[in-house]
Amino acid sequence: MPIESALIKPVVDALMALLRRGEQANLKRNAEAAIREAIRELLLANPDENKAQARIAIAKAAGILSEDVVLAEDMLQKHRATKARTSGKAATGRRRKPATPASPAAATPRRKPAPPRKPGA
Repeated sequence: MPIESALIKPVVDALMALLRRGEQANLKRNAEAAIREAIRELLLANPDENKAQARIAIAKAAGILSEDVVLAEDMLQKHRATKARTSGKAATGRRRKPATPASPAAATPRRKPAPPRKPGA
């Protein structure tokens, strides 16, 4: 019995829709992982801004517009603003106070200054 060509198209369409849905779910899962990684990166002491920005772009391309994407973008923006405000503050020209000795035994005792001398005495 030959296969009816009218039955093949709906089956193929259904399979393609399932495949697309699976790919979108996988893409969405990968994009959500990228957002989590971007937020982790921004929480580090010295974050790599380019990595975080690339991961945010991945999530946007996948169509994720959740509060996590907004949070990551806001964190990146605030980090860049803080970095711009604080750049160059270390080189103000002021000298630091010398470090105090670690142990009290290593410190030399200070003497009282001598009283002023009277003229002619």
